[in-house]
Amino acid sequence: MRLYLPSNQLALKAIQMAKAPIDIVVRPVSKFIHQEYTSGIVLFLSVIAALMWANSPASDSYHHVWQTRLAVSFDNRSFDHELHVWINDGLMAMFFFVIGLELKREFMAGELSTLKKASLPMVAALGGMLVPAGIYTALNLGLSSQSGWGIPMATDIAFALGLLSLSGRHIPGSVKVFLSALAVADDLGAVLVIAFFYTAHIEYAYLLFAGGFLVLLAGGNLLGVRHTLFYLLIGIAVWACFLFSGVHATIAGVLVAFTIPARTKIDEKEYIEQIRGHAQQFEKAIPLHGPLMTADQHHIIEEVKSLSLDAQTPLQKIEHSLHPWVAFAIMPLFALANSGMHIAGNFFFSLLNPVSLGVMIGLVVGKLCGVFGFTWLMVKTGLAELPQRVNWRHIFGISMLAGVGFTMSLFVTNLAFADATHIDQAKYGILLASLISGVAGIVYLRLQAKQ
Repeated sequence: MRLYLPSNQLALKAIQMAKAPIDIVVRPVSKFIHQEYTSGIVLFLSVIAALMWANSPASDSYHHVWQTRLAVSFDNRSFDHELHVWINDGLMAMFFFVIGLELKREFMAGELSTLKKASLPMVAALGGMLVPAGIYTALNLGLSSQSGWGIPMATDIAFALGLLSLSGRHIPGSVKVFLSALAVADDLGAVLVIAFFYTAHIEYAYLLFAGGFLVLLAGGNLLGVRHTLFYLLIGIAVWACFLFSGVHATIAGVLVAFTIPARTKIDEKEYIEQIRGHAQQFEKAIPLHGPLMTADQHHIIEEVKSLSLDAQTPLQKIEHSLHPWVAFAIMPLFALANSGMHIAGNFFFSLLNPVSLGVMIGLVVGKLCGVFGFTWLMVKTGLAELPQRVNWRHIFGISMLAGVGFTMSLFVTNLAFADATHIDQAKYGILLASLISGVAGIVYLRLQAKQ
């Protein structure tokens, strides 16, 4: 005899089953991770931890940890680098890989998918890169530090979106969409700047090997290869070739991301029809008495799992899987390894140098003027329109938040300078500018939300 429970009893039973002992620990953590602002909070805590560590009695250990050497060898080649380099050139390639997935998704079906949608945020991002770079160059022209012009060009998307979510409930969703599109376009610009202007000596033979592997990945995409392992193994080979070529290895992450399939094997209608059929089969299957299921039921569930994979795009599946690792492991580790700087009593006096001033003014003033000014020009000339429910006060607040350039600015700093003094000066400017831009943006947008 089959026992059928009413829908409300089924829901109650599902809730009771979900309350396993482990859920007491897992559910609050899962809820925290999926909040919009949590990655920004974790990143901020990592910065604080790095600053406290670098300014504590154990400050020597901070530098010793990141200078620990790790080596991986094969044939006559060896990856023998400090832990700091493994993080910046290795783990950050994964960060750029996720950026590449995000860019491809936005170009295919997001806020950058049409010229009309993409024109305003991309031109705004361009302004937010050119003006800060110009300010920095004006203050450092002819000096040994002039190569740092790319530092104030970047916007930290995790911090910026996290701060926007703290700016009040009455901020329209279209404001977040515009900031997201702006930050994605800004990331694209940062990738191009790194590729063309912060690349050392190039070994073209390794670039040819990397190109061959990329062609193989693209061919696999065209042939319908959807297995993640195929793209992972060949993607690692691309990364290694870029590392040996002299072109920064993180560029490999973006290029590999663009080869990931972004098509489903079945459409929504076919998926729904087949799911309904499997659900009917599962309901008719004779259950066992107890917690186990029959072989028929297990087979139906496996079919549903396979069907669900066919209804997903590998691109979105991989992006969704990697996002928590990037947001809560790679970026905080990068911040911990790169944010530690000694803050002495003369901290504010130490900011009076061309590097720190160029970075600070570039991020705080340059980003505000560049993003807001180029947006204003696009709208006033009739080339674009403001998104629905977005007004000029929102654009002004977003332009302030764009000055939070933490992660990407630190990354470019390590590429732009070899001199430790210039690196520290740039870090001082990035830290203070991001703090000023973030606080000013939150306060301004919260005031607008109240009005």
